[in-house]
Amino acid sequence: MSRPPVPADVPPDLYGRNRPDRLMRFLDRAARALVPVLARSTGAVPPPRPAPAPRRFLVSARKEAADDVVALTLTAADGSPLRRWQPGAHIDLCLPSGRVRQYSLCGDPADTGAYRIAVRRIRGGGGGSTEVHDDLAPGSPVGVKGPRNAFPFVAEGPVLLVAGGIGITPLLPMAREAARRGLDWHLVHTGRTRSSMPFGHRLADRFPGRVEILPDDEGGVRTATRLLRRAAPGGAVYCCGPTPMLDALREAFEASPAVALHTERFTAPPIRDGRPFTLRLRRSGTTLAVPADRSALDVLRDHDPATPYSCRQGFCGVCTVRVTDGTVDHRDRRPGERTPGALRVCVSRAPEGTCLELDL
Repeated sequence: MSRPPVPADVPPDLYGRNRPDRLMRFLDRAARALVPVLARSTGAVPPPRPAPAPRRFLVSARKEAADDVVALTLTAADGSPLRRWQPGAHIDLCLPSGRVRQYSLCGDPADTGAYRIAVRRIRGGGGGSTEVHDDLAPGSPVGVKGPRNAFPFVAEGPVLLVAGGIGITPLLPMAREAARRGLDWHLVHTGRTRSSMPFGHRLADRFPGRVEILPDDEGGVRTATRLLRRAAPGGAVYCCGPTPMLDALREAFEASPAVALHTERFTAPPIRDGRPFTLRLRRSGTTLAVPADRSALDVLRDHDPATPYSCRQGFCGVCTVRVTDGTVDHRDRRPGERTPGALRVCVSRAPEGTCLELDL
């Protein structure tokens, strides 16, 4: 039986043998487990781990992809090759204003020379899409973190891809990968009008019979049952689009013959089992009430519109703040990254009626 790998920071056997000393290995494991507990009990809460710095990129190309949709090509400022990625991946785009927004990659995962994204202008939103549309031109510098993948494509069996508007961006690489692997696949693309729907028509020309374009103004808003009609027995469905479409697809999915449903949404997920609690901002002494149906991020943004955020789904970490007192009900999507004394305010909460003191 092979031995487990030796941690680099555990000293060798005290008798000079080429293996870790058992006592030192035990003490190392005990310390790793107990230090966070002791830190919380004594109030010595460590700050959240600093996020890695973004890599410097340039906008190398820009074009209009549809009504209110701009497509950007991003290349490393130093010309070095980029990381490969898998269909469904996204990047964090760090804008000159300091805003950070997430956008799905819609290019070729094997292309190590550029990343490609598409951004729809969201009128009345948080300002990120407006900055992209109004301020980014070829040559503009931006920061990029990632890629990361919270919407992975398994690429097995029959596949149905359902896109709502700009939700086609993560599905484009999935369609190409399904075609490359010779899978039985179909893509259904919905939207308000043909002119508002990016990329789908080009994909339909490339793969006749595989892509269905369904503008609302040419046939009305299709029901979820209609969108799922091409789902195959034993197959998987991948969906990206506005929340009402995703909710309807979830409700109709049980009646379909497919066995797996994968979704990625544009907006924050609905709050489930929410309970009211309170935030206290340590530096100002301000107390803010968080109702059961709102997130801590919503309340903090009402108080300070400059509060940083990005994904609003609990995995990017942009909104993480330090907790100096109180118990956190962690609800983020990456349990392995939950840091003692840290709160991702977009999704995580506190037990009902309690107070979290934030280092703000």
